[in-house]
Amino acid sequence: MPENRNTAAPLARDAMAYVLAGGRGSRLMELTDRRAKPAVFFGGKSRIIDFALSNAINSGIRRISVATQYQAHSLIRHLQRGWNFLRPERNESFDILPASQRVAEDKWYAGTADAVYQNMDIIEDLAPRYIVILAGDHVYKMDYELMLRQHEDTGADVTVGCLEVPREEASAFGVMHVDGRDQIVDFVEKPADPPGIPDKPEFALASMGIYVFETNFLMEQLRRDAEEPGSKRDFGRDIIPYIVKHGTAWAHRFPRSCVRSSMEPVSYWRDVGTIDAYWEANIDLTGAAPQLDLYDRDWPIWTYAEITPPAKFVHDLEGRRGQAVSSLVSGDCIVSGASLRSTLLSTGSRVHSFSELDQAVILPYCTIDRGARLKNVVVDRGVDIPENLVVGEDPEFDAKWFRRTEKGTVLITKPMIDRYLASK
Repeated sequence: MPENRNTAAPLARDAMAYVLAGGRGSRLMELTDRRAKPAVFFGGKSRIIDFALSNAINSGIRRISVATQYQAHSLIRHLQRGWNFLRPERNESFDILPASQRVAEDKWYAGTADAVYQNMDIIEDLAPRYIVILAGDHVYKMDYELMLRQHEDTGADVTVGCLEVPREEASAFGVMHVDGRDQIVDFVEKPADPPGIPDKPEFALASMGIYVFETNFLMEQLRRDAEEPGSKRDFGRDIIPYIVKHGTAWAHRFPRSCVRSSMEPVSYWRDVGTIDAYWEANIDLTGAAPQLDLYDRDWPIWTYAEITPPAKFVHDLEGRRGQAVSSLVSGDCIVSGASLRSTLLSTGSRVHSFSELDQAVILPYCTIDRGARLKNVVVDRGVDIPENLVVGEDPEFDAKWFRRTEKGTVLITKPMIDRYLASK
């Protein structure tokens, strides 16, 4: 067991996790037309939000709230089905908090901080000592108890979870300028020349969107910010910079609390916010030793587990053999005389004879008809790929009918297939 694995969680038991899950994730293009980014499928059977929620549960946090807003139905349904095991009689809670104009009839959640501010009465009724603010749209494994301990030990007003990223890449993030003890002395949003870390000058500390506060202090800050004219009601733009200037803020480096099994040599964190990044992170899971270990029983990724029959492979004739190499195949999938290589096949999908899938991410309940060839693709949920369709070999054809990125990843959705079929 790694040294950074938590064995007791006294602070986490007096903490609440508040997950911000209202964002669309527009860089995922049509993949988020009907669902919020945290509800996007990942790894065959999970959703992206399951990582933040699983981290909270595995860290010992038993009070969780999820704020939703954009296209929330599929996310709420997933949360109701998969995360309803927390029991009030055990001093546990799980609340789904859609934007519901609680402050005024014309006010939805105006920003990340406002998504907490509008539910202050619910938080204060639960009366946790600490509140851990989490983004619901990143893929990683982290023990929040260790971050809580640092927050307590330093006496910080806020502790900010940070990634160590190369300075040349840090301009895309909010960057923490820290002193030699990791106390934050300045916060810079997407700087052209990011400040380096004192002990690693070639790296910068980028915000992960994870914050620890004492609850009473955060409530005071939210009330203050709500009265500020011109505030964006946002943690990164308003709350954190104010505390850095007027209080004490400390950085918590992700490697200190990243949970790694013996199969994970490096600290793994991904923002799967673009089609290319999403495809790559899923395809990475098909490797022999992926950087993210989903098979770690000491830190499971909880999710809604559908009751399904096992996956099945049928036919064993030359040229018509049901087989998968370096692939993940979920329950209720049937590979019928088709060939899969470096492919992720999500729950309930069917791949028919003479089809070939190479580096394909297939979301749940898709059908791949006979003779189709798909390479470097993401196929959205419930799509029926017609017979003999070839995608991933002709860039002009792919770009005409589907969403093709500059790097060559192709997204296929049902409206795109309908448009293609209507042209024939």
